[in-house]
Amino acid sequence: MTDQPGTRSPFLDLHFSERPLLLPNPWDLGSAKLLAAIGFKSLATTSGGFAASLGLLDGNVTRDQAIAHASAVAAATGLPVNGDFENCFADDAEGVAETVRLAVAAGIEGCSVEDWSGSEIYDIGLATERVTAAAEAAHAGPRRLVLTARAENQLRREHDLDDTILRLQRYQEAGADVLYAPALLTMDQVRAVVGSVDRPVNVLVVPGLPPVAELAEVGVSRVSIGSAFASGAYGALIQAATEFRDTGTYGFLERSGSAYRELAREAFGG
Repeated sequence: MTDQPGTRSPFLDLHFSERPLLLPNPWDLGSAKLLAAIGFKSLATTSGGFAASLGLLDGNVTRDQAIAHASAVAAATGLPVNGDFENCFADDAEGVAETVRLAVAAGIEGCSVEDWSGSEIYDIGLATERVTAAAEAAHAGPRRLVLTARAENQLRREHDLDDTILRLQRYQEAGADVLYAPALLTMDQVRAVVGSVDRPVNVLVVPGLPPVAELAEVGVSRVSIGSAFASGAYGALIQAATEFRDTGTYGFLERSGSAYRELAREAFGG
């Protein structure tokens, strides 16, 4: 890393001390407080989960909403928070930089920038310019925001691992602190990515991926779950509500158990 001693963010330090850093993704303040009470050391917002909490589909939250949400999660838990800001709400480099500057001003410890516009993957030249601008804004002041650069084509069904690796290498050169290619599907893909760069690598949990211990063995620095917790919670709600509507029975009461009630007393201060 290029940081001088004493200048690196404590949030970035977690990427080296935890091995890997487990970064769960709350979708509202209640889930954030519960995850903090469980003992996680940092959190990340999820664009899809937060959008759902507002009754919206992913991709329909505004920049102001996303930044305010990440800041509120940080204030509610006292933990470092990585903001899921999609493409930083801009196609051009200056717009990306402005989003990062606003995140820094809001006290957010980290954020991500995607190379996906919402409809297509950016040309690698423009994508690299965007990461460069984001990194300059993230590292301009005394409090350095941890910038995660995301190469999206594995997630967007392109599945071109060579291009993914090339992009991550370019984003590393552009100043990103953490590198992330969502939806790596096999350990061979994970090994290829980790071995190709010199920055901490984030891996997204997907069906079929080996457990965290095996990811750690190949050098993964951070593991996140995206909107999986939010989807699971909403899925449980749908199942319980459907049972109540269709059968008039209450089996969901047995499934819910007492774990939430017990932890909520600690997490919510009641």
